[in-house]
Amino acid sequence: MHHFEEELTCSICYSIFEDPRVLPCSHTFCRNCLEGVIQLSSNFSIWRPLRVPLKCPNCRSIVEIPAAGTESLPVNFALKAIIEKYQQEDHSDVATCSEHYRQPLNVYCLLDRKLVCGHCLTIGKHNGHPIDDLQSAYIKEKETSGKILEQLTDKHWSDVCLLIEKLKEQKSHCESMVQDDKKVVVRYFKKLSDTLEHKKQALLTALDEINTQILEEYQPLIEKLKRIREEQLELMSLNTAIQKEESPLIFLEKVDGMHQRIQALKQKQLPDVKPVEIYPRIGHLLKEVWSKTEIGQINKILTPKI
Repeated sequence: MHHFEEELTCSICYSIFEDPRVLPCSHTFCRNCLEGVIQLSSNFSIWRPLRVPLKCPNCRSIVEIPAAGTESLPVNFALKAIIEKYQQEDHSDVATCSEHYRQPLNVYCLLDRKLVCGHCLTIGKHNGHPIDDLQSAYIKEKETSGKILEQLTDKHWSDVCLLIEKLKEQKSHCESMVQDDKKVVVRYFKKLSDTLEHKKQALLTALDEINTQILEEYQPLIEKLKRIREEQLELMSLNTAIQKEESPLIFLEKVDGMHQRIQALKQKQLPDVKPVEIYPRIGHLLKEVWSKTEIGQINKILTPKI
């Protein structure tokens, strides 16, 4: 804090003067601070004299306060004017208390090792704590700074460094284990994928084979029936043409030939169509067998004979 700001600070409350009053010994204090001192002194007397003796907190000399109290003490108008002007100016570079508005941090609390303002000591949470002025606290802390360095280089600091190295080793070991597990996962699912792909291809091959058998079974019969139908259509067309023939001789010859072809066509034996069932159905197999099989047993599932 600037020396100028210290001159504006009451030595009782350590705050900027409020309503500064001058004692007969010429020392100035806040009116409320003097009221507190007088109240404390009067508590020890059962009667109040016309003039109250008071020991100045600064010079310790005995002064007398009129019976009217501190109101009758002269106001330090010069100091009050300086304070008002000071408070109107911008002092953003001055450290102030976060709990008491615009009060400078001008005292060092020895108990909490913290800068505080006068209000913190009189009405705040630092009331009654041992204090020191900034300059004295600064010198004392400077003298003990070497001990701080010793604390940062003692066994505790060495233990911290060793613990860091130990944690790094454990971290590296854990990361290595995770990488190994990732490789195991990749290999496992590669093998599982290969097994599933092999089983899929086996099932598809089995279905392709049965599809080939179906084609070999049915296609010749279908082709045979197609030929019969084509011959039937041909005879129907021939009959239409014969009906237009006007020559009796030619008509009878053609009709006789057509009858012979019809009889021969009717004598051709038609194939016996039997109902066919595909078993087992793969969808049912996958649902009832595959979905209920443990992963490790998939490779043991045999491809069914369809």
